[in-house]
Amino acid sequence: MAYSPDLDVFPVDRRIAEAVRRALLAFEEAGAHVEEVKLGITRSQRELSDVWSRLYMLLNLQAIENMKRDGIDLFGQHRDDFPPEYLDWVEKTKRMSGPDFFRDQAVRSEVYDAFQNVLDKFDLLVTPTLACPPVDNAGDGNTIGPKAINGVDIDPLIGWCLTYFVNFTGHPAASIPAGLSDGLPVGMQIIGRRNADFDVLAASAAFERLRPWQDIYRICRERPLKA
Repeated sequence: MAYSPDLDVFPVDRRIAEAVRRALLAFEEAGAHVEEVKLGITRSQRELSDVWSRLYMLLNLQAIENMKRDGIDLFGQHRDDFPPEYLDWVEKTKRMSGPDFFRDQAVRSEVYDAFQNVLDKFDLLVTPTLACPPVDNAGDGNTIGPKAINGVDIDPLIGWCLTYFVNFTGHPAASIPAGLSDGLPVGMQIIGRRNADFDVLAASAAFERLRPWQDIYRICRERPLKA
């Protein structure tokens, strides 16, 4: 098993990093070889989150145009229902050129190659799921993450999510409970080789046997609901 604490580029809160390292001990105790690795990703985390946002928004715009063609004009009739950050990316993406699109696809390929190089040598790649503890829900319904972690500026939309790299690559992945930090849940992401979904599920099931997480659900059951 390969272990990357930050996918080379993410600032990760110390409490999250420690919780995931403790969780990895379960695999080592069960006989797995776990080795910390570098993927060789050299782009900045902010550049990569911008690439993801543009590529994601292109798919959104295509869907919204198809709905408009069928008589549902979301931007015309419901524009105020969209978060301002979403609308900002709509306008940025509309200004993209053809060469911009292909440059973003080249960056996506770099991330794919980095994952492939690691998974050519290892069966699985393990990372934190998120780079920070859970965030409070916003009162206006527009919840975003922190603007900085460990003093490093990040995109508050997805710059704290180590999961979006697999949107670039298409590798199977699962996020499983790694334990608690300050009474709050921490996730561990398990990534497998292309089409090796079974390996990801098997590793997730093995971890659940080694570190059962069912009792953690009581935190949700016992938490009072605000009216």
